Amino acid sequence: MALVAWLSTRYSAQFDWTAAHRHTLSEASVKVLDMLKDPVRVTAYARETKSLRDQISDQVGRYSRRKKDLSLNFVNPDTQPDKVRELGISVDGELVIEYQGRSENVQEANETTITNALQRLARAKDQRIVFLEGHGERSPTERANHDLGQFGDELGRKGLTVSTVNLGVTPKIPDNTDVLVIAGPNANLLPGEVSLIGDWVKQGGNLLWMIDSDNLKGLGPLAQQLGIQVLRGTVVDASTQLFGIDDPTFALVAEYPPHAITYGFQTMTLFPSALALDAVQDNHDFEREALLNTLSRSWTETGPIEGKIQFDADKGERQGPLHIAYVLTRELKPEPKGEEKKEGAEAGKPREQRIVVIGDGDFLSNAFLGNGGNLNLGLNMINWLSQNDQFINIPAKTSPDRDLQLTPLASGIIGFGFLIVLPVALIGSGVLIWWRRRQR
Repeated sequence: MALVAWLSTRYSAQFDWTAAHRHTLSEASVKVLDMLKDPVRVTAYARETKSLRDQISDQVGRYSRRKKDLSLNFVNPDTQPDKVRELGISVDGELVIEYQGRSENVQEANETTITNALQRLARAKDQRIVFLEGHGERSPTERANHDLGQFGDELGRKGLTVSTVNLGVTPKIPDNTDVLVIAGPNANLLPGEVSLIGDWVKQGGNLLWMIDSDNLKGLGPLAQQLGIQVLRGTVVDASTQLFGIDDPTFALVAEYPPHAITYGFQTMTLFPSALALDAVQDNHDFEREALLNTLSRSWTETGPIEGKIQFDADKGERQGPLHIAYVLTRELKPEPKGEEKKEGAEAGKPREQRIVVIGDGDFLSNAFLGNGGNLNLGLNMINWLSQNDQFINIPAKTSPDRDLQLTPLASGIIGFGFLIVLPVALIGSGVLIWWRRRQR
C-alpha cells in the first residue's frame, strides 16, 4: 500500500465517465492543439486562493496533458501591479496565453474560451470579414431575428475581424478585406456599387453571396459574371415532415459532396425559404461545383404556399434534387516578375480565388443559427473562403443540455407519489410492523 501511494505521487491516470465527457477535451480542442507546433505559455494572474487556482490547474491541465510544451505559471496580481495594468488584467484568475509572440487574455478558464483563444492565436495574420451594408442587409452586429449578430460574435471568437462597408459612403472595398459578404439586400444597389463589387471579383476577391429573393436587387450583372442564375419559386421539401417540421418551405440537406467545406461534415442543415440555383452554360473562367443539394422530394413552388400544394411541371416548377449553393474557384495569375510587391491585402492574395453563392440567408440568422449544423457549416464556409482550410470541421463548442423537462402528466405523477403514495406506504408499513409485533 505504501508503494502504491508513493507511485501515485509520480504517475497519474484519469478516466472520464461523465455524460458528454465534460472533463475531457473535445475533439475540436484537440484539433486546435495539434495545429500549434510551437510552445504555448499560459500565465494565470490569480490570488493565492486554493479553490480558484485548483480550478485553473484542472482546466489548463487537460491541455498540457495533450500538448507537453504547454506550460502554466501562477502570478499573484497584488505583487505585480504595474504588469497587471500593462496587460489590462481586470479579473482575479484571468489568463494570458502566449504563442509565437502573440497573446490573448481569457477572463474565464473554461474550455470554450481557452480553445477559442488558442484558435485565434493559431491564425498567422489578422483576417477581415467585411459585410456589405446600406441596403437593408442582414447585420453582423444586430440582434433582430433576421440579423446575423450571433454569427458575427462567433466569427469574432474564432479570431476573425468583422466589419461593415457602405459603398454609398465609402466608394471602395477596403484593401485588407479577406472575404466580402453580401447578405440579402432589401433595396436595389446603385450601378456604381455593383460595378465596384464586379471589379472586386475580377481582381480576385473572395466572396460570400447569400441570396434571399429571385429579385437580385440590382446584382444581376454580378450573377451573370459568375454564371449563376436563380430559379423561380421557393424550394418546398416534403421530407421535412418526417422530422416534425410542418412548414414546407424548410429545405433539408442531409448529404454533402466531397468538398473541403463539407469534408467529414455529417450533421443535417436546415434552410428556411431557400431558392434553387443553376449554373449558366456559358464560357466562364470559374470552375463551378454544386455544394448543397436538397432531397429528391423537393421542388420549386411558384404558386402561393398555402393549403395543399404539389409539384406542377406545367407551371415551370423543377423537381428535386435541387442545388441551393454553388462554390466557384479560379486560379489567379501570378504577379509579373520585376513588379514591386504590393502592400497590404494585395501582397497576401491567395493564388486561388474562392466564391460561395447560396440561395438562403436565413440559415445563419439569429432565429435559425442553432438548427442542426447551420453554425458549423457557416464557419466552414468562412474558413474556406479566407484560405483557412486547417480550421474547417472544428465545430463551435456547445454546452451540454442538462435541463430536465417534465410533461404535466409526469409532474402530476411525481407529485402524487411523493405527497400521497410514499407517506401512505410508510405509514402502512409502520402499522403492519406494529401489528405483527403485537401478535407475537
